Amino acid sequence: MTPEIMLVMGVLFVAILLFIFEWVRVDVVGIIMMVGLPLLGLVTPKEAISGLSSNAVVSIIAVIIIGAGLDKTGAMNSLARLILKFAGKSEARIVTLIASTVAFISSFMQNIGAAALFMPAARRIGRQTGIPVSRILIPMGYCAIIGGCITLIGSSPLILLNDVMKITNPDVVPFGLFSVTPIGLALTVAALAYFVVFGRFVLPSAKGDEAGGSMSAVLQNTYRNMGTLFELHVPEDWTGQKSLAELSIRPHFFTTVVGIAQNKTKQKIFAPKRDSEIYPGDDVAVVGTKEMVTKMAENLGWTIKGDLSVFAEDLSPNNAGIIEAIITPRSELARKTMRSFEFRKHYQVNPMAIFRGNKVFVAGISDILLQPGDALLLQGRWEKFHVLKKKPDLVFTEEVQGEIIKTEKLKYAVGWLVFSLILILGFHVQLSIALLGGALGMILTGVLSIDEAYDSVDWMTVFLLAGLIPLGIAFQNTGAANYIATTIMGAIGNVPPIILLTVIGLLTSFFTLVASNVGATVLMVPLAMNMAVTAGADPRMAALVVVIACSNTFVLPTHQVNALIMRPGGYKTIDYFRAGSGMTILYLIVMMSMIYFFYGI
Repeated sequence: MTPEIMLVMGVLFVAILLFIFEWVRVDVVGIIMMVGLPLLGLVTPKEAISGLSSNAVVSIIAVIIIGAGLDKTGAMNSLARLILKFAGKSEARIVTLIASTVAFISSFMQNIGAAALFMPAARRIGRQTGIPVSRILIPMGYCAIIGGCITLIGSSPLILLNDVMKITNPDVVPFGLFSVTPIGLALTVAALAYFVVFGRFVLPSAKGDEAGGSMSAVLQNTYRNMGTLFELHVPEDWTGQKSLAELSIRPHFFTTVVGIAQNKTKQKIFAPKRDSEIYPGDDVAVVGTKEMVTKMAENLGWTIKGDLSVFAEDLSPNNAGIIEAIITPRSELARKTMRSFEFRKHYQVNPMAIFRGNKVFVAGISDILLQPGDALLLQGRWEKFHVLKKKPDLVFTEEVQGEIIKTEKLKYAVGWLVFSLILILGFHVQLSIALLGGALGMILTGVLSIDEAYDSVDWMTVFLLAGLIPLGIAFQNTGAANYIATTIMGAIGNVPPIILLTVIGLLTSFFTLVASNVGATVLMVPLAMNMAVTAGADPRMAALVVVIACSNTFVLPTHQVNALIMRPGGYKTIDYFRAGSGMTILYLIVMMSMIYFFYGI
């Protein structure tokens, strides 16, 4: 063992400690690697910053921008709606459907691209169903990694497989496109079963970076007992056709009607006015306390639904919520009442309360003379608040969630995604260039502005991966990887082929945690093939074990996909270890079982 090998092993040990104990943020660990490795002489300065221009990191930046464009146009909302239609609100069904879909996409597209493109939809589903996004993103990310094993073009190691084998042995028979499909499918099914059975024990319940809920904790503390969202059904035999003014719901029950789904016209009204009428068969969304809403339903003869159904998507936290706004001195509202101003007609949002002088007014707010500095508690769809934000009348006390959906740009967003896929699959254009082309197309056609594209990129992920790449280079350049491999292989001696292949799988799984999967492939395939020939095993199977084991990287956030979901999922390193330890063992068992029984080892 040379001093350089000892030094790089020490750096690796320090990096793992920093990941586990989180003395600094993970992206800072990446920057430490970029600065420390060249200072220690383990890599050149050029190699130290090579990660920032690597194919993987540039691809991540581009695919995140493409994903943001799809989200901005409502494409991911439509995808989320389709999944919810089949999965309902069952966590097991949602996780299974999302993870299996991403695994399928990953089988013909780089796993980082599949995960990044689908992440906006997964986060929307989490917000809409109330399931913590952390319980969705790890299964999704792991299945994105595993899905790359379904075809020979699903991951970089599998793409390299035939070329590296040919260099080692020119006479070896190459693998076909679907030669690995049985193993990939078995691994995917095993992963889905693992999360369905053990998910509640191994998955964290962090909320990630989502704001969550329709009203923040600060507002809940200020506006106590404002209630929650309910949906009611008006019976078909209801003897009434009354306007909201005639029903007097707010004065009598301190409850705000925020939506009416008219059965007769098949229309939805999200800021109903005093003269808005309710007919038999309609569905009504209200915000109020359970006690008062129950009393209102009994008084009017309406039925309270167990959960939102008609308004499930329209009024989900993803699309609507409650926010506070302050009346500015220049506002048209100043010194007017909401009734005289026709507040709902002008702003298309629902006033719920007025906060003035440490007092909260709920009843009769339409006739209160408004003053500059008054705080209004408003409920509505986020897209309406984004329009209001641009006017001088109101200043919001919190960041407005959601965004204005550019549905008219949907065809452009989808078109540029298809354009990138055609370049990748049809013309074999390098992944980063093809995806950058799609991202550029979205900017040029107005799907995203250049500032929105920059804002969409998670720079923590970028610097984390950019720092891990030179660590992998140092591991290979110093001979540390080859030293560990040859030492272990020499120690096991002559063993049955299945034992040898298992050891190869274990060794490759370790290397792919601390080095790039491409580096592990280039290093391990020739070594494994030579060891297989010596032990009388099939060298092709040894090479196959290596490239599949390169995807067995779940216990640390060092894989591109694991790093991508870390911040949105609110994960800590220990979360990967808890969920990934069992997955790593299961992966090895399923992989070796399929190699043994299906391929006749």
